[in-house]
Amino acid sequence: QVQLVESGGGLVQAGGSLRLSCAVHGGSFSSYTRAWFRQALEKEREEREFVAALFWSDSNIAYADSVKGRFTISSDNSKNTVYLQMNNLEPEDTAVYYCAAGLTNNKSPSRFAHWGQGTQVTVSS
Repeated sequence: QVQLVESGGGLVQAGGSLRLSCAVHGGSFSSYTRAWFRQALEKEREEREFVAALFWSDSNIAYADSVKGRFTISSDNSKNTVYLQMNNLEPEDTAVYYCAAGLTNNKSPSRFAHWGQGTQVTVSS
């Protein structure tokens, strides 16, 4: 059974940085597309917003337009861990951030079978 455990969220001022980590237990780590999504307080689960992904098939990386140039997704296969480095954070980045893994090349949250518990990121203005 695949389990994802996130860490690294918190409260930061606008312009600050945070790094999220997601440890993946079980399964073949590099065989999955590993992604980050976020869910604002007023949104439902199915409205989770795609943030970034590292695709299993060709190791391509994709980012949402809203985070390009500020966020970086990376992976340490030796630690079965995927990271999201977030720089120059904005109040609009405030959300619960979820790590996800799936056998997909799609960015839709419905295509990801495995999810972490989420970690809160709050950016104050």
